[in-house]
Amino acid sequence: MRLKTSLLKEPKHILYFLNLIKHKELVSCVGWTTAEELYSCSDDHQIMKWNLLTSETTRVVKLPDDIYPIDLHWFPRSVGGKKQSYAESFVLTSSDGKFHLISKLGRVEKSVEAHCGAVLAGRWNYEGTALVTVGEDGQVKIWSKSGMLRSTLAQQGTPVYSVAWGPDSEKVLYTSGKQLIIKPLQPNAKVLQWKGHDGLILKTDWNSVNDLILSAGEDCKYKVWDSYGRLLYSSQPHEYPITSVAWAVDGELFAVGSFHTLRLCDKTGWSYALEKPNTGSIFNIAWSIDGTQLAGACGNGHVIFAHVVEQRWEWKNFEITLIKRRTMEVHNVVNDAVDLLEFRDRVIKASLNYGHLVVSTSLQCYVFSTKNWNTPLIFDLKEGTVSLILQAERYFLLVDGGGLYLYSYEGRLISSPKFPGMRTDILNAQTVSLSNDTLAIKDKADEKVIYIFEALSGKPLGDGKPLTHKTEIVEIALDQKGLTSERKIAFIDKNRDLYITSVKRFGKEQKIVKIGTMVQTLAWNDTSNILCGIQDTRFTVWYYPNTVYVDKDLLPKTLYEKDASEFSKNPQIVHFVGNQITVRRADGSLIHLNISPYPAILHEYVSSSKWEDAVRLCRFVKDQTMWACLAAMAVANKDMATAEIAYASIGEIDKVQYINSIKDLPSKESRMAHTLLFSGNTQEAETLLLQTGLIYQAIQVNINLYNWDRALELAVKHKTHVDTVLAYRQKFLEDFGKKETNKRFLQYAEGVSIPQN
Repeated sequence: MRLKTSLLKEPKHILYFLNLIKHKELVSCVGWTTAEELYSCSDDHQIMKWNLLTSETTRVVKLPDDIYPIDLHWFPRSVGGKKQSYAESFVLTSSDGKFHLISKLGRVEKSVEAHCGAVLAGRWNYEGTALVTVGEDGQVKIWSKSGMLRSTLAQQGTPVYSVAWGPDSEKVLYTSGKQLIIKPLQPNAKVLQWKGHDGLILKTDWNSVNDLILSAGEDCKYKVWDSYGRLLYSSQPHEYPITSVAWAVDGELFAVGSFHTLRLCDKTGWSYALEKPNTGSIFNIAWSIDGTQLAGACGNGHVIFAHVVEQRWEWKNFEITLIKRRTMEVHNVVNDAVDLLEFRDRVIKASLNYGHLVVSTSLQCYVFSTKNWNTPLIFDLKEGTVSLILQAERYFLLVDGGGLYLYSYEGRLISSPKFPGMRTDILNAQTVSLSNDTLAIKDKADEKVIYIFEALSGKPLGDGKPLTHKTEIVEIALDQKGLTSERKIAFIDKNRDLYITSVKRFGKEQKIVKIGTMVQTLAWNDTSNILCGIQDTRFTVWYYPNTVYVDKDLLPKTLYEKDASEFSKNPQIVHFVGNQITVRRADGSLIHLNISPYPAILHEYVSSSKWEDAVRLCRFVKDQTMWACLAAMAVANKDMATAEIAYASIGEIDKVQYINSIKDLPSKESRMAHTLLFSGNTQEAETLLLQTGLIYQAIQVNINLYNWDRALELAVKHKTHVDTVLAYRQKFLEDFGKKETNKRFLQYAEGVSIPQN
C-alpha cells in the first residue's frame, strides 16, 4: 500500500503586496465536505474550495485581515439519526482568541470570544451537540452547538495545542506540555494523565472505531496508545518535529505529517509508505469521509492531496491489487493469469474470501466469483460510504452509515438487523462477526453485551436476549461450520481471557467457559471449527474447542502449541485458511504458519458420521492429540463405541470402564442419561431420567454425586425410595465418623425405619 500524491505547480494561497510582490502564505487547516470537495484556510485570510472532480479551485470568502485561521472542523454529517450527504457548516478557530461558526457558503454566522490568546484547536463531538476549544491560555472549554459556553473543563499554565473527543463523546483528550490528559465531562470523575513524549506534544487524535490514540511531538516521534494510556507503538525519531497526525475514519490507517514528509501507517504503528513531497511542514491532515484519500495543509502555501493505492487482498491462489483508484489487478499465482477489473467509480472497500471478491465503490457494489472475473453481479448502494465488508460462505455483510445489510452472493438483500442505540460508524472486524446462519455484534454502549441475530430473518436469535459477560469484551468471532444449533462464539475480554459459548440459548443460561488466558488475537478456520490464537508467548490451536462441553479434562490434550516469540510484541492473526495461518508482526511483516492437515480431515469425517474412517485416520497418524479430539467428538455425537477406542488409545482407563458400564445399561434412555452425565451435564441427565419415569435412577445419580438434598427432595416428591436415600446418607456419615446435622434428613429419619446392612 502506498500514497499517490499530487501538488499544483503554483500554490493557490498567495498574498499580494502592492499588487506586485506575491508571498506564499502557509495553509493552516483543511477539511472535507464530501469525498470530492475540500475547504482550506490560510494566513492569506482566504477560505478556498477545492473540487477534485473538476480540478477547480474557487475562493469561498476573504476573511477580515485580523483573522488568522488556525483550525477548522466541519459539523458532523449524521446528527440525531439523520444523515446528510454533505456537511453544512464548520467551526474555524483563529489567533484573535475567537472561534467562528461559518456556513458552507462562507457566511460568518457567529463569532465568539473564547480564549485569551489564540484558539489553537476546535472539535465538534460525534453527535454535533457540543464543541470543545483549547487555547494558548491553557483552558479547555465546552460550548453548545450555538456557541454558548457550557463549562471550562480544565485550566492550566501551559498552552493546549491539540484536543480530541473520546468515542462516546463523554471524555476529552488534550495535551499539556509533554503530558497527555483524558478528562471525563462528568465532574469528580477520575482523570487519566501520563507523560507522552520527551518534547512538547503538538497534535493528538482519538479514533472512535478502534479506540486508539495518536500523539505527535517535538521529540520527532509519533506514538500509538490505547485508551488506558498504555503505549502500543513508538516510532523512531524523525529528522524534524511531527506537526500533524490523523486517523482514517475506519481506524485501519493513519497519516503522519512533518517537514517535507508524509507517512502512511497501519493502526498498529508500522509504516506502509513514506513520501517526501516539497511541502514545507504539513500542519494539518484531514481524511476524506470514505477513507480513500487525504489532504494536507502545507507550510509553503500548497494543499497536498494523496490517494491510497496498491492495497492488496489475498485468498488461496489469488492476489488482488488496487493499482489505480478505479482499477484492480487479479493475479492467479498458479497459472500466472492476470485479469484487470475496471470500475465506473472509485473503489472504497473490498473483501476477498470464500471464492468471492466483494467490492464497494462510491455508488455500487460488485460481486465477482473467483471462477469468472468477466461478469460481476452489480447492484446500487443505498448509502455511498461502505465502512466494512464481512464475508461468510453463503452471505456477506455491508456496513455503512445507515445500517447493516446482509446480502447473498446473488445480490439479494437477505436481512437488515437492528438493535437499540445502534451506531454503525464504529463497527469493525473485531466487533462484528458473521457465519452462514448467525450475525454477532458487540454493543458499544454496554461493552459486556453481544447481540446475536439470525442471518435469514435479521431477528434476535433464540429467546431474543443478548449474550452478557461479566467484563468488557474486546474481540468476537463466530465459528464457520457445522449445524446452527451447535454454533459457537469465541471472544476475548478486557483481561485478555478467551471464552467460548453457544449462541443458541432458550431460557436456560448457557455456560460461558474460559479456554485461554493472555490471548492477544484469535481466528476460526474457514473450513472446520478449529480455533487458533496467540496467548502470551505461545501460539495455540484448539483443534476441537467443543471439548470443554464434553470432557473438560481432555481439553489440554486437544491443543497444539508452539513458541510464539518469533512474532514479537502485539502480533495479529490475519487469516486462517485451510491449514495455513497468516500472522502480521508489529513491524508489519507477515509470517505464514502451517498446521497439521489431519484434524481438519477428522472434522470432515465426523461431520459426515464416517466413524470407521476417523478411527483409521487416527491409527495412521499415531498422534495423541488426534485420538483426544476423536474421543471428544465421539462423546459429543453419542457414538460410545468410537469413544471407547479413542479413550483407550490415550490411556484414559477409568473413562473406558465407565463407557463399558453405560453399554451394559438396559434401556436407551438410561444410556442417554449416563452419556450426558459423562459430559458433566448432571441437570440434563436428571431431567431425562425423570421424564422417562426412571425415578430411582435419577435419585441414584444424585446420591452418587453426593447431591444429598436433591436426592431426598426427589424421593419425597415422588413418594418413593426415601428410606434408600436415608440409608446411603447414614452409611456415608458413618464412613467419615460424622453425625447428622441436616434438619431435613433428621426430620425424615424419625418417621422412616432404615434397613440395616
